[in-house]
Amino acid sequence: MIEYPRLTADLVVLTIRDDRLKVLLVVRGRQPFKGRLALPGGFLEHGESLEETAARELFEETGLDADRLHLKPTGIYSDPERDPRSRVITVSYLAIAPNLEMPSPGDEILSTDWYEVDDDLYMNLAFDHARILEDALEQARALLEQTSIGTTFCKEPFTISELRRVYEIIMDIQWNQGNFQNKVLGIEGFLEYSGEKGSKGPGRPGKLYRAGPVRKLNGLMKRPKTAGTLVEG
Repeated sequence: MIEYPRLTADLVVLTIRDDRLKVLLVVRGRQPFKGRLALPGGFLEHGESLEETAARELFEETGLDADRLHLKPTGIYSDPERDPRSRVITVSYLAIAPNLEMPSPGDEILSTDWYEVDDDLYMNLAFDHARILEDALEQARALLEQTSIGTTFCKEPFTISELRRVYEIIMDIQWNQGNFQNKVLGIEGFLEYSGEKGSKGPGRPGKLYRAGPVRKLNGLMKRPKTAGTLVEG
């Protein structure tokens, strides 16, 4: 008898909270992997597209509304052993956005929260969700290289130091302050000076900026291959 695979959608939702990169996770309330951390997601229902499945599961499991997020498909995972219940193929979706609210657990979810992305977290995820998270995070970093999405994490007007911290958190690097400033100011249309100065900490007030009209950076913010590297230029 032919076993036809079932389809699911899983979501990797990333944000910055408390100066840390965090991912939205749920604690599963049923088997398999009951009590384990997992990405939000679930099975395709009749009459749905996978994008609609992703949006529905996000709301049902965490209470977050996908309408304010841009869900980007990031991968297809089809290992025959990835789900102990049956043959399941999943499509993963990535969303990265600032200032996302606290989630609330839905039915069959014990709890849901924002978890800091670190090595220990990868060891505790159900199914193959560690691989899905790792792949999506690489795509999030590529978006910072290729687009101006980093500015959306800063409340306008913002300092260049605030923007630099966004890149450091998501890319897992340290960026030389002066070289970062020269780089972002050297990209035409990336930032626009607001005409104001300000400071959110000790030290001299710095110039305040807004996001410019340019959306594609074409790799001009490329990071090194080794995490934690001090970027000099």
